[in-house]
Amino acid sequence: FIHQSAASAFTGRAPMSASSGAMSEDFRRAIAVGGVALAAAALGFWRGRRTAPGATGGGGTFASINRPTAGPRFEKALARGSAPLQLYSCGTPNGQKVTILLEELGVPYDAHFINIGAGDQFGSEFTTRCPNSKIPLLVDRSAPLTVTEATAAAAGAPDGHSVFESCAILVYLAEKYKSPLLPAEPAARSEVLTWVFFQAGAGPFFGQFGHFHKYAPGAAAGRRIPYAHARYKMEVQRLCDVLERQLAARGEPFLLGSALTLADVAHFPWVRCLSGFYGAREDLELEKRFPKLMAWEARLSARPAFVTGLRVNGFDAPPELKNYSTAGRRDK
Repeated sequence: FIHQSAASAFTGRAPMSASSGAMSEDFRRAIAVGGVALAAAALGFWRGRRTAPGATGGGGTFASINRPTAGPRFEKALARGSAPLQLYSCGTPNGQKVTILLEELGVPYDAHFINIGAGDQFGSEFTTRCPNSKIPLLVDRSAPLTVTEATAAAAGAPDGHSVFESCAILVYLAEKYKSPLLPAEPAARSEVLTWVFFQAGAGPFFGQFGHFHKYAPGAAAGRRIPYAHARYKMEVQRLCDVLERQLAARGEPFLLGSALTLADVAHFPWVRCLSGFYGAREDLELEKRFPKLMAWEARLSARPAFVTGLRVNGFDAPPELKNYSTAGRRDK
């Protein structure tokens, strides 16, 4: 019946009873239930808006900064340190990917804290360098400028090569420093990139699960939106099962064998976030369903570069790891 009803949404025809050709009773009941669900969702949406005056995002934790438009909201230049690599980020899973890799590479960098809750990512220079206004943003002051960047610099824009999107930054840094985390041999390289790009597609599902599990209106009080929560919970469990089966098939400590790769760096912070920041270990039955994945998470959590990378520019990081520099300097 579910497939029949879904098909009717595309054809514009209601499913018919096989015996009479009339509209099926199941479909009539589905219409009634759907109407109730829609009304409930609308009420929840309205209540969410009322809890956040001035919100444009329909309520919830981030409603006050969400808007349906892009572009800068205020003038602000980005801070600059002395290292060739300038990272503008914070301790979300996408930000942690990059700091973990930088620590694994052991290269000098300055990490500037971007408070996404306060809207720092909508400043003029950040938005110019990253039109999507999402962390992380990397600026490489030692790299040649692209034609577009050179033209902008000639017109007075700040110099430096900009890279945004976390997985793009991972690939850029691995290539720049010729890291074995991204092999040069084409077949091995394509295998790593396949799993990195898989994570780029999986990450938003993890994030949407976290939103409806923890941040959507009512979620903090345990009044989650049933359909949305169930949909993303099931998909996150499926994605974790992909990783579980990959680890089982390889029989090795890392996703692609005996050595750490960018694939591990890309997936790790999001897997960790499920039980850590989202607090959903029991809800997702992580230990029961994915023992190999949980063991993999524990192994990576013990690596020194991962320990530091997880804490740099974290929201609860100690002062020495906020606006962190590998030279030991703190930007004021």
